[in-house]
Amino acid sequence: MSDNGTTNENSEEKVETGKGLYLEALQLIERLHRQFLDVVKAELDREDIKDCNNVQALILYNIGEDEMTVGELTTRGYYLGSNVTYNLKKLVENGFVDQERSAHDRRSVRIKLSDKGLVLHKFMEKLYHKHVVALNEGVIENEALDGINQSLRTLERFWADQLRFGGR
Repeated sequence: MSDNGTTNENSEEKVETGKGLYLEALQLIERLHRQFLDVVKAELDREDIKDCNNVQALILYNIGEDEMTVGELTTRGYYLGSNVTYNLKKLVENGFVDQERSAHDRRSVRIKLSDKGLVLHKFMEKLYHKHVVALNEGVIENEALDGINQSLRTLERFWADQLRFGGR
């Protein structure tokens, strides 16, 4: 460090700049998620699908052709447990999901998509395909999207470490 403290000033300036960028990234992540849910809702409305909301459509997509427990779905989709339970109840009531108690553990319920649920899963698959095609037509190249994903995975690992190691 020089006698006039420029290194310390540069370090503080770097932290302030980083704070602004970090907060902007957090806001973008949250805003993008909400906006994507709006896109899914608009697509469901266009198809006149009234008995499944946007969050439920994403849950159906994540179940796919698998059979799993609610706990496995929660882990896979990073949903809050109570949110999944409520939405699964609605999906069962509206005929999108079939459920059955495990023969080995009566407390455990296995879920899978019904035929109606598989139709909506295919709808979501087509929607994602349409988005990828449109993105590749000049909006964002696969390499740039991969870079974004790498950065988001790094941020995810950072937050996991904050939880695991208490911010050290």
